[in-house]
Amino acid sequence: MPHKYAIEIFYSGEDEGFIAVDPELAGCSAFGETEEEALSEVKVAIGLWLDTAREEEREIPEPSGREQLRARALRASHGK
Repeated sequence: MPHKYAIEIFYSGEDEGFIAVDPELAGCSAFGETEEEALSEVKVAIGLWLDTAREEEREIPEPSGREQLRARALRASHGK
């Protein structure tokens, strides 16, 4: 099943690799030596996050992908 959650990837000089984060799922992130590896790893992490949330009967947020990106772009353009 394809993931519909937003994913951010950035380079970390401290870690000497790429960090992929799903800002919609608290604490969901992964590391990779390449952007592609980080993306692949965070997709696995998203699946595990969702499986765990279901098992623990926690609330799972609805994906807001585009809306979240628009909101971030708007905040960035206003310097916030």
